[in-house]
Amino acid sequence: MSMVFLGLVVMVILVYKLYSRIFVTNVSMEAEQELFYIPTGSGFEFVMDGLEQKGIIENQKSFRWVALKKEYDKNVKPGRYKIRNGLSNNDLVNMLRLGNQDPVMVVFNNVRSLNHMAGKVASYFETDSAAFAEYLVDSELPSMYGFDGATFTSMFIPETYEFFWTTSPEEFAERMYREYELFWDGERDRKAKKLELTREEVVTLASIVDEETLYNDENAKVAGLYLNRLEDGIPLQADPTLKFALGDFSRQRILNKDKEIDSPYNTYKFKGLPPGPITIPSVSAIDGVLDFEKHNYLFMCAKADFSGYHAFARSYSQHQKNAREYQRALNKRRIYR
Repeated sequence: MSMVFLGLVVMVILVYKLYSRIFVTNVSMEAEQELFYIPTGSGFEFVMDGLEQKGIIENQKSFRWVALKKEYDKNVKPGRYKIRNGLSNNDLVNMLRLGNQDPVMVVFNNVRSLNHMAGKVASYFETDSAAFAEYLVDSELPSMYGFDGATFTSMFIPETYEFFWTTSPEEFAERMYREYELFWDGERDRKAKKLELTREEVVTLASIVDEETLYNDENAKVAGLYLNRLEDGIPLQADPTLKFALGDFSRQRILNKDKEIDSPYNTYKFKGLPPGPITIPSVSAIDGVLDFEKHNYLFMCAKADFSGYHAFARSYSQHQKNAREYQRALNKRRIYR
């Protein structure tokens, strides 16, 4: 009896030790959670060193034992993992072995170019901004998605997207194309067709509207003005397109000599829309074009009160009056360029 009892006690102890190694809490941190990054190409010892340095697990030996039993050492997956307090070795190994990353919410807006966007989005990913920019500005990339170099920025719709930290530039571009198709398919395409504009032309006009307006509640009105000019065959005469051509969006004042620049983006010299967007416009600007305000305005200039809104005019004489008021306000503030 005593030997049987002793055997049972030993068995219980062994089972408990085994159970403890696998299922008892081994993640105990000061914080409720910790972000843990495993770069691409990392091995098992890198993970062990990182967990130890960050003080994520209490018992290194038991974690290693469980990880090896589950062959995690042969199946290390890169990623951004959110490790929470209270996890057992079994929980933690399963999460890392299965690659159950915590996603990142990627936001980009107010972007003027692909290089600018690469700098913004790369901060969310493992790949650095230089590699992102190199891929996105590759001259052969636009044609893969049905664009040319001038219109390629049309594919990128500023929104909040869920990605994984390990997303590559190639995967990012693929996802942006899928989001672009979802964005346009349906009602927006119908509205663009009614305007007799392509998707790229809508985005191009929206980029000008976005640069002209400070407030979203003016988007539709400004879009209506430019659509009136397009319909009447009048050059858009949009200052932001000159700033793009000059490579300087910081200019507060456009001079007459600036209007002579020989560029297809000079909408003072050439009728119609420029070859492509001058920025990556906001969704509100795109929808402002698609849901434009119907009116008879053909002219506008910034209001002299520097409120950020525009003074609109149907006649050139009224526009000249508005423009002189604004120019006097610029002079008063000593803004000559």
